[in-house]
Order: sequence, then C-alpha cells, then structure tokens
Amino acid sequence: MFALADHLLHPEGDALPRDVDAHAAAALLARGVACRPPVCGAVYGTLLNDRAALDALGDAVHAAPYGSPPKAPVLYLKPRNTLAGHRAKVVIPDDTLGVEVGASLGIVIGRTATRVRAEHAFGYIAGYTIVADLSVPHASVYRPSVRFRARDDFCVIGPAVVAARHVANPDELAIEVTLNGAQTFAANTASSIRHVAQLLADVTDFMTLAAGDVITLGVPHGSPIAHIGDTATLSVGALPPLHVSFVGSTQTQGEQQ
Repeated sequence: MFALADHLLHPEGDALPRDVDAHAAAALLARGVACRPPVCGAVYGTLLNDRAALDALGDAVHAAPYGSPPKAPVLYLKPRNTLAGHRAKVVIPDDTLGVEVGASLGIVIGRTATRVRAEHAFGYIAGYTIVADLSVPHASVYRPSVRFRARDDFCVIGPAVVAARHVANPDELAIEVTLNGAQTFAANTASSIRHVAQLLADVTDFMTLAAGDVITLGVPHGSPIAHIGDTATLSVGALPPLHVSFVGSTQTQGEQQ
C-alpha cells in the first residue's frame, strides 16, 4: 500500500520523505531545497497518448514499421538510472541536438492494480506528481529507444506527490514548460487519447501495477528543446512546479572533483 495524507516530498539530506500540508510544502520549496524523487517504484512512460502526437505521424502510422495506429497503450520503462529529483542537474549528451523536455502528469499507484475497470480506477490512485520525461530528439517512435530515453537522470520526478483528493479532475490540467523564465510551451491533459481512468484500465488489462509505481499520462506533442545552460520549470495544474537545469558533462565532472 502506498498512502499519503497530503504532500509527500523528500528533501536532499533527509533520510525519509516528509508528508506535509500544502503550506508547509510551499514554504520548504520556497527556500530552494533540492529533493530526491518522492517515489521509488517502477516508472513507465506512455507514448502516443497525445492526439497531436499521433496526428503528427500522419499517413506514416499506416506504413512500415508501424502498420497501423496503436490499439493498446505503448509503454516504455524509465529505469532506475534515469530517476532524479527536483532541481536536478541533467547532462546534455550532445548540445547540437539538445534534450526534449517532456512535461507529463505522473499517476502514482496506491495499491496493487490488476484488470482494473475504468469506473474503479481512481480508487487505485494514491496521488499525482510531475514527471520531466526527457529524451534525445529523434524522429521514430517505433519501439521506444533505450539509447534516447534511458540516459542518466532522464526522468526527473517531483517535487512532491500530491494526494489524489487535492486534484479534482486530472483530465483537465494545464501543462506549461518555461525555459530560462520565459514560457515556451503550453498544453493540457485534456488532449490525451486515453484519460487517466481508461489508461489505467487498459494497462492493467495486460500487466499489474504495484503500489508506488508511476505511469505517465504521456508527453504532449511539440515539447521544447533544452541546451546546455538552460533551466526549465515544469508545471501541471496546481501541483508544485518542478525545476531542472541542464549542464555539459565537463561541468558535472568538475563538481564531483
């Protein structure tokens, strides 16, 4: 069972996460603290769950290697090496390409979920968080590439898991990404092909989700590209915003010495 009373966050230096009210969470984050990911379960990304992303494939979705539009959720794993927290410094592998900053609603599972019906799905959700699902820009979305999506720190989560009772309608939340303080991208969870309950129903029809696991609702089409020196702020609804900065590999090596 993964349960929380209010806002769960894990400040760097603390042995365990804190479950605090919204005011205490805001005060803590206002001090500029960095956080670890507030969850420790498996994290699954969802691909092509945004209408514009699927539409962007056009007729290509009917040709090889796709063959046809997906009939079930297209998932990929964000492995443990990708997990990072609020105020993470993420290395840009190739600054010419940059890194796509995908902002997604993260659905945090509260109890074991197998073959859950859509009308019961919300009873299996402990809360919601923000996921910065990062990837190296690439054209093909067929069989999601580990090389592009599973780099170190390419899944930044947090800063908090907010209890589900605080999010009245997760299917109508504004999504914003700002780079260096200027808004560069806006979307809404309403553009999802499968909304939260249906996504959980369809996923748990073929696999079990465990308490503490996270599944993303999916990255909206047209997410911005970050380069070395950029700082991104990701917002989803009224959830506490998530901050990520992007550095070169030599900067990280220098800090470790």
